[in-house]
Amino acid sequence: MSWLIGRWIGVGTGQYPTIEDFRFGQEVQFSCDGRPFLTYWSRSWELDDEGNRVRPTATESGFLRPLADRTVEFLLTHPTGYSEIWEGSVEVTGLVQDTITGAKMELRTDVVARTEESKPYTSGHRLYGLVEGDLLWTFDMAAMDQPLQNHLAARLHPDVAAAADGD
Repeated sequence: MSWLIGRWIGVGTGQYPTIEDFRFGQEVQFSCDGRPFLTYWSRSWELDDEGNRVRPTATESGFLRPLADRTVEFLLTHPTGYSEIWEGSVEVTGLVQDTITGAKMELRTDVVARTEESKPYTSGHRLYGLVEGDLLWTFDMAAMDQPLQNHLAARLHPDVAAAADGD
């Protein structure tokens, strides 16, 4: 999972039958303090047609834990009233001189716990990929009595300024 470590920033699109389509900016960070898991944090904001920030849209945080046989658990919490346990797998798809140049992680929700006041979200599917040095990801969800379908997708670039600062 070392290919995920760092701060990533970029732009994505959102859509769902119950809302209007939108563009969003996002910042994601995966970090490791030496223990056998990654800490995850993400925030995003809606963008206008010129690419300016309009308003915050989502925040999530959690932990990504590697298990046996290249499987992983991803524990996520959201301030909107739900927590998820995701299960999945990680695969390295490209390796050049001991450097990972391609990888993917595919996850599906095992548990979605939500408060009484939160929206009726029931399941999800996420795919993360290291492609041409960028982090691409997509999120499909079943919510609001709709079947599982794409909701979000983004392309994030390594935050070179954060890497230079030692973040």
